[in-house]
Amino acid sequence: MRIVTLENSGQMYTSLAYLVLGDQSQLEDVNTLVDVGADPAILASIEMAPTGVGKWAVEQVVLTHSHSDHCALLPEIHAAYHPRVLAFSPSLAGVDRTVRDGETIRMGDRIFQVIHTPGHSSDSICLYNEDEGVLFAGDSPLVITSAEGSYEAGFRAALRKLCALDVRRIYFGHGPPLTERCNQRLIES
Repeated sequence: MRIVTLENSGQMYTSLAYLVLGDQSQLEDVNTLVDVGADPAILASIEMAPTGVGKWAVEQVVLTHSHSDHCALLPEIHAAYHPRVLAFSPSLAGVDRTVRDGETIRMGDRIFQVIHTPGHSSDSICLYNEDEGVLFAGDSPLVITSAEGSYEAGFRAALRKLCALDVRRIYFGHGPPLTERCNQRLIES
């Protein structure tokens, strides 16, 4: 699996967008965009990505939640690439199929588990690949550095589930990925 962090202009508030590709860019791989962000500069970044010959650069979009900084560019992405769009929220415009907690989906050349993580929003999800220990977190507050605050029971249950996984890399909706001591950082939260 290859993960490309798409470049944005830095001129507007946007989430990070990640393009998940197969190692060999084979026809059966599903080029998947995790979140689309809000910055049109992401479109140029997609065009520069090594997505394979004879394939759509973006065949599928998975939205981690429905906040505009993660999904505002969806109409432009849809017009350019005509991808299938998946999200937890059934009310988000442009979604072709809703996903549920525990469901698995193919992204690139790997299988990811959908984990519902309500807390940041009621429709927040994380995406986990067991083979490589990769977790896309969106805006789910997974690395909590304050003892203050309270979290709803659904999020606490999801966090317990995440702590039981072998997580080796976490890709957040904002900021650099966490690539060291991921499980320990989750447990400390």
